Amino acid sequence: MVSIAASPAAAVVRVSGSTTVNPVVVVAAAVLRDELGLTIRVDTLGGSSGGIAALALVVSGDAWEGGVLTVQGNYEESLAGGRDDCNCGYTDPRDKHFADLSYRYTAEHTSVAFKTWMGSLPRRRRLSVGHRELLLIHGSPRRTNEFLFHSTTPVSFLEVLLDQERAAGLLCTHTGLHWHRRLPTGRDVVNVGLIARPANNGDTAVWYALLEDRGENLGVELVRPPYDHHSLATEMRCELLPQEFVDTILSGWWTTCLEILPARERAHSRY
Repeated sequence: MVSIAASPAAAVVRVSGSTTVNPVVVVAAAVLRDELGLTIRVDTLGGSSGGIAALALVVSGDAWEGGVLTVQGNYEESLAGGRDDCNCGYTDPRDKHFADLSYRYTAEHTSVAFKTWMGSLPRRRRLSVGHRELLLIHGSPRRTNEFLFHSTTPVSFLEVLLDQERAAGLLCTHTGLHWHRRLPTGRDVVNVGLIARPANNGDTAVWYALLEDRGENLGVELVRPPYDHHSLATEMRCELLPQEFVDTILSGWWTTCLEILPARERAHSRY
């Protein structure tokens, strides 16, 4: 178990997925404590703290100095290990093409010191929210780059995962699509979303999960933090990043890495 810098157990926890693509949101998220007026004891990120956006190294500075806890995702593993690709789990050639562009940009704009730091991160953490012990991972407990989509992840499978991990809940990311499911046993599985890019629904917002101890139940709220996506798009253009990436930030619709989506999630896409 990884101990968390909050004792006794935290009453409120903010959890987000990858900062990949979107360092501007890191700055926006950093002020949420004041905006929400909440006592937030633990801040965590679900991995992929590199990214394709301009000023990626913002992530390695103030955000971490503010006490943010994180785990390794596939980006951290690849960058720290000097790999040639992000190991995102894509199989379609077009998906892999844009994933490779993203990863090369990140690798070239990330310092050796930051890559080394990424390699020191744990691959999982356990968070205590009230009396519940929750497992924080990037993809799934089985594999860092496993996609747990809402439509294709059976309840019975999630119950088995939690039994195997002896956890009261699971917090994951990687898919880029936020969701929450309360299981028949009363345990919770939350894909906490991303502060990295929109959720492929035509809304330019990004997402994180706010968890709260409410006695018998775990309070789970999926939250849209405000941020200046137009400024981010401008920075991305200045960095000569692919127009497809910029279009996603401005429209809220994914333009790349769509072939990994299951049929139901793909049916809700524009492209």
